[in-house]
Amino acid sequence: MILTVTMNPAIDISTTTEKFYAEKKLRCSVPLIGPGGGGINVSKAVKELGGQTLALFPAGGLTGARLQEMLKQADIPVNAIAIKGETRENMTVTDLSLNRQYRFVMPGPEIDQNDLALTLAAIESIYPAPSFIVASGSLPSGAPEDFFARLSQICEHTGSRLIADTSGIPLEHAMNAGVYLIKPNMTELCALAGKPTLEFDSISVEARALIRKTRCHAMLISMGPSGALLVTRDYTERIPAPPVRKINAVGAGDSVVAGVVWMLEQGNPLSAAARFGVACGTAATMNPGTALFRKEDAFHLYEWINQEMDGKRPCAG
Repeated sequence: MILTVTMNPAIDISTTTEKFYAEKKLRCSVPLIGPGGGGINVSKAVKELGGQTLALFPAGGLTGARLQEMLKQADIPVNAIAIKGETRENMTVTDLSLNRQYRFVMPGPEIDQNDLALTLAAIESIYPAPSFIVASGSLPSGAPEDFFARLSQICEHTGSRLIADTSGIPLEHAMNAGVYLIKPNMTELCALAGKPTLEFDSISVEARALIRKTRCHAMLISMGPSGALLVTRDYTERIPAPPVRKINAVGAGDSVVAGVVWMLEQGNPLSAAARFGVACGTAATMNPGTALFRKEDAFHLYEWINQEMDGKRPCAG
């Protein structure tokens, strides 16, 4: 079973407008509204693939109740931790004249120590223990920076494998405590390596150095149009990005994680899971609003990636 943990969930609202103007009313299209937040997006994507997760998250107020109802209507099992604050809403607006997307991300409610204790206790009490815990997204105000490291400690007790998709100091704590997989982009990898920029030839070198000095098993590094790089202690594999017409980038990173964990849950090797993750992430850019991706698009792009890489072997790096 896959458990997703979203400490700062949201209801996502997506719309378009003809053109952005300052200090004027912007007439927008009918909004697309859906449940959001890193781990929740992973749960939605796994559901699209035919898998099942348990989505665990703190929820409060009318927005939190609406979020739970949306997930139940989508047939996604939830374990919501009741909090006092109001669950946030985020908005994405696309300027059609320039085909530019603007994301308005709200901070979310503050989490207190009681909320945190209830959340960790709920995770630790799940039986049978999940094979994978996907902790994705930002931490809300009040949550300690070592939260993901605390999840790692739970995984050591339960035998679960932790996939952490976050950034900054919380990610560093997770890597030092122990994590199966992280999915940094280039900006996040540079921050972890303490470098302002990285040339392509040095990406795998820096990633492997981080793996060897921490307790991180593998990295799947997002490189935008250049695809992704899977790096472990022993090998590196570059995965090309299929050429598609991109409409919307919201949820693409979460779709990558969903594709990876779904394939791993099916018993596939990490290399195949990483390729499928890139396919899911690319497929997500093809859909508008909160739709994430279509299963058939993901498998079609996965086939394209495998054909492109046919006959290629992981290269030492």
